Amino acid sequence: MRPVGGLHHVTAISGPAQENLDFYVGILGLRLVKRSVNQDDPGVYHLFYADAEGHPGTELTFFPWQDMPPGRLGAGLSVEVALAVPPGALAYWQERLHRYGVATEAPQERFGERELPFSDPHGLRLALVEAASVAERPFNPWLESPVPAAWQIRGLHAARIWVRTLEPTARLLVEGFGFERSASDGAWMRFRSPEDPAGGYLDVQVRPEAASGRWGVGTVHHLAWRVVDAAHQEAVRERLLLSGLSPTPPIDRFWFRSVYFREPGGVLFELATDGPGFAIDEDPDHLGERLILPPWLEPRRKWIESLLPPLRYPPAEVAP
Repeated sequence: MRPVGGLHHVTAISGPAQENLDFYVGILGLRLVKRSVNQDDPGVYHLFYADAEGHPGTELTFFPWQDMPPGRLGAGLSVEVALAVPPGALAYWQERLHRYGVATEAPQERFGERELPFSDPHGLRLALVEAASVAERPFNPWLESPVPAAWQIRGLHAARIWVRTLEPTARLLVEGFGFERSASDGAWMRFRSPEDPAGGYLDVQVRPEAASGRWGVGTVHHLAWRVVDAAHQEAVRERLLLSGLSPTPPIDRFWFRSVYFREPGGVLFELATDGPGFAIDEDPDHLGERLILPPWLEPRRKWIESLLPPLRYPPAEVAP
């Protein structure tokens, strides 16, 4: 059994698209590698931020459903996304975030790593983690980033979820995904893929008293995990079916293939293939500069464009 890899991408729900773009490009310094639409609700953007090439494992994506009310953290939802930065980077990032008016908590240590928790402008809980393993992850710095290459975010480090009971989720991760229980820190249990030495962890906390989480602005929509190709994806999907879960058939997202299901604790998971990647329909030097639609939505372009708010890119210089 080939294990599932670490995090492929994390998708969250944001407020207005321009505010989201200004923060993740203008302040966090990520590259907008694909400007597209939610394929199930094409009147809404789907914005993909990543390293310069959009490597799987570096992608943080958003549905700007700005009219949706704020979400509620709770059981069955991811409650925080941790992003990897190089060792020694937190001083730079703390000063940069404060300069732009972003409140942070005090730096703290989790699982032996220093991290800086904060929230984005729409309430999504984030943390920057000084990860010793960043040298092992595929990463291409974005040379046009407002953040110097030495301090740029290297990709996804961990996602944190709340569940009411541990064992059903743990069984899926160990038996269905091939993950390992790698560490514990207080009430948190960390799981990792042996396929991903650079991170992509899942941290699980049991909260039996927690109310059910609710999607909304400022919450994570789903966590996507890496599979190499369609054959690997189908093998994992078969294991999920045998375990009594209900994964979708594979769905062509054009830049990758996706299978969705809810893990036993209620969190929406995705299995996403590593390829074909974002350069399949766009010049790598000009990723994210214009609206890209998958071929089956191209005939509806004029209608879709009429529904989307304009986006200024690159964003104007953000005044500190």
